[in-house]
Amino acid sequence: MANPHILHVVGARPNFMKVAPVIRALAEYGSIRQTLVHTGQHYDFNLSETFFQELEMPAPDVNLLVGSGSHAQQTAEVMKRFEPVVLERRPEMVMVYGDVNSTVAAALVCAKLQVPLAHVEAGLRSFDRTMPEEINRLLTDQIAALLFTPSQDGNDNLAREGIAPSRIHLVGNVMIDTLMRMLPCARARVPAHLPDQFVLVTLHRPTNVDDVAWLGHILRLLARISESTTVIFPVHPRTRERLAAAALTGENHRGLHLSQPLPYLDFLALQTRATVVVTDSGGIQEETTFLGTPCITVRENTERPITVTLGTNTLAGRNPARLCAELERVLSGARKRGQVPPYWDGHAAERIAAVVHAAF
Repeated sequence: MANPHILHVVGARPNFMKVAPVIRALAEYGSIRQTLVHTGQHYDFNLSETFFQELEMPAPDVNLLVGSGSHAQQTAEVMKRFEPVVLERRPEMVMVYGDVNSTVAAALVCAKLQVPLAHVEAGLRSFDRTMPEEINRLLTDQIAALLFTPSQDGNDNLAREGIAPSRIHLVGNVMIDTLMRMLPCARARVPAHLPDQFVLVTLHRPTNVDDVAWLGHILRLLARISESTTVIFPVHPRTRERLAAAALTGENHRGLHLSQPLPYLDFLALQTRATVVVTDSGGIQEETTFLGTPCITVRENTERPITVTLGTNTLAGRNPARLCAELERVLSGARKRGQVPPYWDGHAAERIAAVVHAAF
């Protein structure tokens, strides 16, 4: 097929790091036309627009300006606004990324319109269907014609779910492509005033921040840790709303620094120097594993088990005693030493582009 048209759909912060290297890799095939659709699922400047600048990505061709809302509202609004774009632009393939609401919404539109779909970061499973992201992953993978997995566990999960092997491609982790490309820039932005030892924190999942009692437990623990070790906590907009509603500020603890969300490069710079990262983010579990930075995940499960079995990640669950013990263990010098998983080598996007090009 001459000049096939690929339409990429992104909606939230993690998607931008995934799409950027794929766009560059596909551009090497001069015959492929590309369109970038931003659903506007994230509308905070530091969670969206600055990423296009830092990642040297083209501005979106289309912005659906969906904004926030309940899961049902957001998914429905993306579907309603995305369908006319597909009908007008008539792509030969749509590529979706990760597990956000925009991902499954675009997948459902493609299924109805019979447009081939490719899913980047397919096959990840937490086996916890109370997580909206798990439902998004399961549905998208059933719809997709091409499934690009970051690690072997993704292939195994898809095989168990009856996905034909011909649709599954183990390509590696595209987020690591971006990390490797941007790491020199990030290291140049490491603040000069950073202490030798500090804890970096990011929390945004409803199970952590919507439970006020549990969120209070976490903040008090961080405040206690901050008496001897600096704690840096860039606060996600959702988390800030919950902290304000519960009158949880952390203001009386000089070692606990709550800030606005950070641009990608600034946060990556902190990850390279952190003694330990406390998070509930899937992408940060992967980034810390590549960087060799100890990570404590405040969740009962993870869809990225390779970061635990092979990498530097430890699951602390929703257990204050366990979280405290894991933090104190790392801060005392007993850090977990992992290794980088196979195919996390900066060339995942090139492998994706080769498969996509061959499909035409």
